[in-house]
Amino acid sequence: MITFIVAIAVLIAGYFLYGRFIERFFGADSGSKTPAVSMADGVDFIPMPAWKIFIIQFLNIAGLGPIFGAVLGAVYGPAAYIWIVLGCIFMGAVHDYFSGMLSIRKNGASLPELVSTYLGNGTKVFLRFFTLILLIFVGVAFVSGPARLLETITGGGYVVWLYVVFAYYILATLLPINKIIGRIYPVFGVLLLLMAVLIGGSLLLKGANGSLHLTELSFYSLSQAATGQHAHLLFPVMFIVVSCGAISGFHATQSPMMARCMKNEKHGRPAFYGAMIAEGIVTLIWATAAMNYFGNTDGLHSVLAHHDPAWVVNEISRSWLGQTGAVLAIIGVIVCPITTGDTAFRSARLTVADIFSFSQASVKNRLIVSIPIFVLGFVLTFVL
Repeated sequence: MITFIVAIAVLIAGYFLYGRFIERFFGADSGSKTPAVSMADGVDFIPMPAWKIFIIQFLNIAGLGPIFGAVLGAVYGPAAYIWIVLGCIFMGAVHDYFSGMLSIRKNGASLPELVSTYLGNGTKVFLRFFTLILLIFVGVAFVSGPARLLETITGGGYVVWLYVVFAYYILATLLPINKIIGRIYPVFGVLLLLMAVLIGGSLLLKGANGSLHLTELSFYSLSQAATGQHAHLLFPVMFIVVSCGAISGFHATQSPMMARCMKNEKHGRPAFYGAMIAEGIVTLIWATAAMNYFGNTDGLHSVLAHHDPAWVVNEISRSWLGQTGAVLAIIGVIVCPITTGDTAFRSARLTVADIFSFSQASVKNRLIVSIPIFVLGFVLTFVL
């Protein structure tokens, strides 16, 4: 339990200490006029409160990484703590902060246009293509995934749920950001964080009363990470599975979206750096729960050989939190990919609009950009 508590404390300290250092290094200026104010268009450039930007950013970047990635990464045992904590503080959060703040300084520019300022036109052309393909693929992945989860939970048809999810994505892409995303994300974000807090509280309570033995980080546990009953190579496989501490190109496509809604540069640290730290905390909670619920990492590995991470999340939630926990688990497992998929398509629209310097103030212009994207996404949904 000591390792878990220390890891959480270090992440929080990292936000206040290293996060503040990064903010000073960048030179965030509360008096500087941001694009949300100077370029407000009522669609994508809309000033929003700092707390709402934080929640939207958190859900945008989270996906299923801090839940499913944590469960899969837990097979590496306590070694995962090192990567999650140090990766989030010194890599992921720094990267997300700078990608968002540089976008603010460049009038809300999307990733390819932002990179061209520093790496030239050749890199810009490559990233335009690569980023657009990445965003569409992410959107497609998070259409079919939630549709299958909803089919399993409700017993409804997969194709029906596919159309429902796709319809929502179209609306979330076309409508002003404060109409759907700005209204439902805070609710989803609170539910997701509540689920993590309840699981984390259960870990502490069970660890304190002795009903659950939490594996501690030690030189022995590190030495066994790749030599136990089930070998799990630390380098480089763990860094791919436990991606929540990594520098994420996808995160870099999401930060400019919130850069267009930030009223004050000083809100960047809680929104960009803080969202990554929050993702790290959620990851730690689920990694610790999965690592210890089945006795040890070998037990978790045996379970994962027959069940997917969604089953593990549901099993832990139902066992520790009862029916309420099961409901929260279901919401989390469905909401996380949906709230990443919709902004992936929205970011794709913004990327195309930036490439052609095409105003998105009118619905007609947004349709011109969005229709080809969704046609391609729809086709890929049935192909991939």
